[in-house]
Amino acid sequence: MDMKAPRKAVKPRAITRPRPDTTINLRVSRMARDEIDSAASLLGKTRTDFIVESARKHATDVLLDRRLFSLDTVQHNAFLKALDKPAPPNARLKRLMASKPQWEK
Repeated sequence: MDMKAPRKAVKPRAITRPRPDTTINLRVSRMARDEIDSAASLLGKTRTDFIVESARKHATDVLLDRRLFSLDTVQHNAFLKALDKPAPPNARLKRLMASKPQWEK
């Protein structure tokens, strides 16, 4: 009979979240609040966690919608061609490139 030492239970690691350091105030109707509370309760979440998670998911979708796009082969080839031969810079493009990006403001 082969006796092996019992394995120690592995404690799952806690998910670390950034510590909240700012406030967002919302004014909503009682009906909206009650609907949010019901949904949050069904998921075992607090109102705050539910709202933040929902808002961040939507924000990610919006941002990806502006950054990620799919092209078929014909569109991809046209896109590569446009990248290889860009239009000459004009005053508007020069002004845009000289401005500070939104994320640095």
